[in-house]
Amino acid sequence: MNTAPMTRRKRDKNDTGRTIAQKIIDEYQPKNVDEMQDALKDIFGPMFEAMLQGEMDSHLGYKSNERGGKSTDNRRNGYIQKNVKTKFGEVPVSVPRDRDASFEPQTIPKRTRDVSGIEDKVLAMYARGMSQRDIQATIDDIYGFEISAETVSNITDRVLDQVDEWQNRPLKKFYTFLFVDCMYVTIRREYEAKECAVYVILGYDVNGMKDVLGLWITDTEGKHSWMQIFDELKGRGVEDVLFISMDGVSGLEEGAKAIFPGVVVQRCIVHLIRNSVKYIPSKEYKRFTAQLKKIYGASSLKAAQAEFARFKETWGGSYPGAVDVWVRNWNHVEQLFDYGSAVRKVMYTTNPIESVNSSFRKVTKKGAFPSEDAVFKILYLRITELYKRWTRPVSNWAMVRNQLLLEESMKDRLLKYEEY
Repeated sequence: MNTAPMTRRKRDKNDTGRTIAQKIIDEYQPKNVDEMQDALKDIFGPMFEAMLQGEMDSHLGYKSNERGGKSTDNRRNGYIQKNVKTKFGEVPVSVPRDRDASFEPQTIPKRTRDVSGIEDKVLAMYARGMSQRDIQATIDDIYGFEISAETVSNITDRVLDQVDEWQNRPLKKFYTFLFVDCMYVTIRREYEAKECAVYVILGYDVNGMKDVLGLWITDTEGKHSWMQIFDELKGRGVEDVLFISMDGVSGLEEGAKAIFPGVVVQRCIVHLIRNSVKYIPSKEYKRFTAQLKKIYGASSLKAAQAEFARFKETWGGSYPGAVDVWVRNWNHVEQLFDYGSAVRKVMYTTNPIESVNSSFRKVTKKGAFPSEDAVFKILYLRITELYKRWTRPVSNWAMVRNQLLLEESMKDRLLKYEEY
C-alpha cells in the first residue's frame, strides 16, 4: 500500500544526490580519489557554514539581513575563523558570533576542532579500558567540549548488535588447535556483586591464524558448561579439531571428546608446574623446575622417561605431593612425544589463551560491571583491538604444518580441510 510513495521518495533522493555529484564533477573535474577528496573538503567548509548560519537564525529568531522588528536585542557580531579537522583533512570554517555570546552551535560545538569521528575515538578509548568518567575528561581535554556519561554509554551500546552478530557467526569447519580457559569478572545482580565465569576459546585455523571463537558467561566454571559450549561450536559449523589445550578442569576432556571424538586433549604443562610447586619450599623452586624442564623438554620419550625416573627419585621422598601431580598426569606428558618438537611447543601450554585473558583483565580490573551486556561490550571491543595485531600466522607455523603432515592420524584430516 505504501510501496509507491516510498519508492518515489527514494528515487527523488537519489536524483538529488546524482545532481549534486554531477555538479561537483563538472566544477572540479576530479581524475582520482585524492582529487575527489580535495573537492569534498572544499565543499565541507561552505556546508558547515550554511548549517551554522541556520542555527544562528534559529537562535536569534530572524534571518540575516531580515528587515522589520526583532524579538530580541541580540544581534549578529561577525565571525570567528577556525580550522576543523575532518576525515578528509583540515577545513577552514567561519563560525558566526552574536553580541551577548549566548550562541551555542551544535554542528561544530565551541572549542571543538575535530569532527572526524568522535564515536570511533570513544569506542577506542573504551576498548582500552577507560571508564566513562575517564573518557569524558579526555574528550574535554583534547577536543574542548563536554560529552555526558549517557552519551558515552549510548555510543558504546551501539556495538551490542555487533557483539550478537559476532557471537553467533558461522565458524570455520576445522581448527588445528583450540585453547580454552576461564576468567572471572564481578557483575552486579539484584543489588549484590557476584563473581561470574567468562569462558574464552582461542583457535588456530589450518593456516595458523588466530581467532577468538566466542565468549560465554555463567555463574561458575564446570564440565556441563564446557560441553554446551563445544556443542555450540559444532552447531556453528566446526566439524573437526586436532588439539585442545586446557588447564585441567574436571570433565572438560570427556566433554570435548564427546563432541569431537578425534581430538587430542592436552593438559597445560605450565599449570602442572604451578600445581606441583605448591608442595615445594620457595628455596627449592629453581632446582625443582629446572629438573622438570629436562622432562617435558627432552628430545624423545625415552629420554623423558629416564629424566622422570631421576625426578621421582630426587623429590619423591621429601615432597610426594609434588611428584604425585606428575604421576597422575604422566599420560599428558607422554603424548607430547607423539609429535614433532614444533607441534609440542604449541600444544604443551595454554599461554596463548592466557595472554588473551591478560589483555582482558586490563579492562575488567577496575570494578564491578552493571550487567552481562557491559562485560560483552568491553571484551568484544578488546577483541577487535587484538584482531588488528593478528595479521600473520603464529610463529614457525610452516614447521608445525610439516610435522603434522608426517603424522598419519593427522595428515588426512589436515588435507581434507586445507581450504578452510
